[in-house]
Amino acid sequence: MYKLRYLMVLSSLVLTLWGCKKKEYTDTSFLDGMSAPTNLGMLFEIIQDNSGNVSIIPTGEGAAYYQIYFGDTSTLPGKVNAGQVLVHKYAEGTYDVKLVGYSATGKSAEFTKSLTVTFKAPEALELTAVPDENNNFRIIVSATALFETSFKIYFGEDPNETPISFNEGDTVSHVYAKVGNYKLKLQALGGGTAISELEKNISIENPILLPVNFESSTLEYKFINFDGGAATVIDNPDKTGINTSNKVAQMVKSGGQVWGGSYIELSKPIDFTTNKIFKLKVRSPRAGAKVLLKVENSGDNKINYEKELSTTVANGWEELIFDYSAIDITKNYNRVILIFDLGTMGDGSANYTFWFDDIDLVNSLPLKLPMNFEAAFVDYTFTGFDGGAVSTDGNPSKNGINLSNKVGKMVKSAGQTWGGSFATLASPMAFTGTKTFKMKVYSPKVGAKVLLKVENLTDDKINYEKEVTTTSSNAWEQLTFDFSAINVSNSYQKVILIFENGTMGDGSANFTYYFDDIELN
Repeated sequence: MYKLRYLMVLSSLVLTLWGCKKKEYTDTSFLDGMSAPTNLGMLFEIIQDNSGNVSIIPTGEGAAYYQIYFGDTSTLPGKVNAGQVLVHKYAEGTYDVKLVGYSATGKSAEFTKSLTVTFKAPEALELTAVPDENNNFRIIVSATALFETSFKIYFGEDPNETPISFNEGDTVSHVYAKVGNYKLKLQALGGGTAISELEKNISIENPILLPVNFESSTLEYKFINFDGGAATVIDNPDKTGINTSNKVAQMVKSGGQVWGGSYIELSKPIDFTTNKIFKLKVRSPRAGAKVLLKVENSGDNKINYEKELSTTVANGWEELIFDYSAIDITKNYNRVILIFDLGTMGDGSANYTFWFDDIDLVNSLPLKLPMNFEAAFVDYTFTGFDGGAVSTDGNPSKNGINLSNKVGKMVKSAGQTWGGSFATLASPMAFTGTKTFKMKVYSPKVGAKVLLKVENLTDDKINYEKEVTTTSSNAWEQLTFDFSAINVSNSYQKVILIFENGTMGDGSANFTYYFDDIELN
């Protein structure tokens, strides 16, 4: 009985093994999408014993192996896998070394680099160290020399640092941990035992310059407080609207003097030669709070210039624009001073706590709504089409609902019956909460049709329009355009105006219209 059970188990095992078949995976189609190697390069390191032995270190992305054509009398290339080094012996001379990288599928790419092998000491060393425009703590280094094979650079931050090797034509970089003065040391290596060296002093600086946005983790935004004002950098407590940045400055005005405030000194004088418009984002606990922005010479406070504006929003971010076009640009100003509610004593409460951000100096402001034609530093450019032409002009009738100095002027000449003009805003209009346009119009006749249209920046098929009719002649009136049915999921960045759509203009006074204060109310 035991033997019988044994034979049954053995038979079952044989049948099971017989039924198991080895699966083979032969689908290699995924390899077809592999591209040829990219970013090929080589690093040459010569052994300084007059032997002429050079270590060739190939680099690249997507390469499985390399072939190296040495450029000398050798007839066969050397082969090396990715991540490995090949050593070849050269006589003195200059050689064009060719590297061919192969992917796993056999696709290839080539790269050629010059190699100089000499046993004399390198000469005419030149070291170039350029600061990174985007990182004040990073420098980019390159070097040239005669009779060199490779370079080594010491950046002077760590006394025990390992130098970085590179070749002529290459660049290497280093990021310093802090500001300071450092000594770069360049070593040029040839084929012999002699090493040539060059040293260069550099300074790592992290200056505070405009614009100031309080976002840098390496800058020290040092405020000097006076007479009850106290400014500090804090996390943005209200990341909404026009200011979603992480860091802002907070000013608390306590008892002291009615002029209590704070200032920050910039590392260089402000350049007012081209830019003369200050922008400042402010969040005030109340509308009507005064904001004084002043610039001053740190060595002579009699050299200064200031402008004061009032907030128009309570508990929300707004951007204030300070016109510095009259400043004396022959003077130096490197101190930026802020005083809130000058003339009123603060008490340190929430009612005297202000936030500000993004201190910037520009030469013009982008076109946006509301559009009132009053700012000399805004480009109110309209593009006319088919007979319509818009320009900025003086107000023809400063009375009634419009006492402003400047307005828009539309002259409709012969062209097409739909002749008009459009302006492109700096950013799309926000129809999320408000969908009513208002515009003041001065028409030569009653019953003139006024079409207001908005349009996508790149696709004119995405648009929406409304047309209303004037009820007055030769007098200002405010027209209302109901855009409540607009598709708010679309983007609209163009504002188009057509007067008397369907009627050909003639350029006369009867086809001359004035408009002002276009706002999404």
